Amino acid sequence: MHEMSLCEGIRTVIEDQARAHNVHKVTRVRVEIGKFAGVEKPALEFAFDVVMRGSVAEGAVLEMLDLPGKAMCFDCGKEVEIDDRLQPCPTCGGGKLMPTGGDEMRVKDLEAA
Repeated sequence: MHEMSLCEGIRTVIEDQARAHNVHKVTRVRVEIGKFAGVEKPALEFAFDVVMRGSVAEGAVLEMLDLPGKAMCFDCGKEVEIDDRLQPCPTCGGGKLMPTGGDEMRVKDLEAA
């Protein structure tokens, strides 16, 4: 389950930011997850609770924010939102799309007590 290692990375970010801002308790963590990031949300939520034990974020709420898939269409020249990497352009129907977004995952912000 790679969600466990993702959460270990999230914990590192949280601990670094907590130290930098003299925070002793994080109550909420908002994470942006792209449509094509390959993250299983239930597994991420489970792993988050396990990995955060003993940290400043123990007991924190994990809020997952969805980011759309995006691609540049070479036929019409527009950047479009897509639900599947293989779908045609929703604007012109063209099939020459280059993905430009949706595979990212990042900590958006933290809430501290």
